[in-house]
Amino acid sequence: MIELSNSWELYTALERLDLLQNSQPLWWPQHGTFEVVVGAILTQNTQWTRVTVSLANLAKSEYLSLEALSEIDPEPLMELIRPSGLIKAKAANIIKLCQAIREDFGSFEAFTNEVSREWLLRQKGIGPETADSILCYACIREVMVVDSYTARLLRAFGYEFDNYGDLQEWCERGVRAHCETLELQRIFAHFHGMIVEYVKRNTNGKSVIISPLFLGV
Repeated sequence: MIELSNSWELYTALERLDLLQNSQPLWWPQHGTFEVVVGAILTQNTQWTRVTVSLANLAKSEYLSLEALSEIDPEPLMELIRPSGLIKAKAANIIKLCQAIREDFGSFEAFTNEVSREWLLRQKGIGPETADSILCYACIREVMVVDSYTARLLRAFGYEFDNYGDLQEWCERGVRAHCETLELQRIFAHFHGMIVEYVKRNTNGKSVIISPLFLGV
């Protein structure tokens, strides 16, 4: 098994593979916009290709805005997001989150500047991964998103973590030790994106295949 001492070694090894060459600057589509908030909920327990169909439906119907989604009835929203699955729960959670954003912050711009992780975690249907996705890609904060792809890749290197927080802490610690603060948001966004892209392209059954290029870590 290839030894991996810290997350910076993993980051630099992934970077050598040029996994994000055809991606947007921060990997997640439409980063810095309200669309990310909706997409972060829709992508729960489903494939991103399905989410893009739902987002396109919302945009075509002119519902892809904070104001429109805070006022929409659940039934039409469920139909628009049907490709993403779990439509009843996701529709309810999107509507409630949008209403809470308007009530507590007034606008999406104020939300991105003022929202805390604690506030997000108090909202129904928002867990740590969704909250961190919103903070990193919608609010452009220096937060590392970790997920099942991250856990699977690190398991291939012999690492096991008890919970989301421990996995996130390991990923952030090594990077923070090597990077200037001003770079962290971009690097954490890229790190998450590179992990997802790598695992998608290098999985055999349930196992992640480690590229020979990792020998240079």
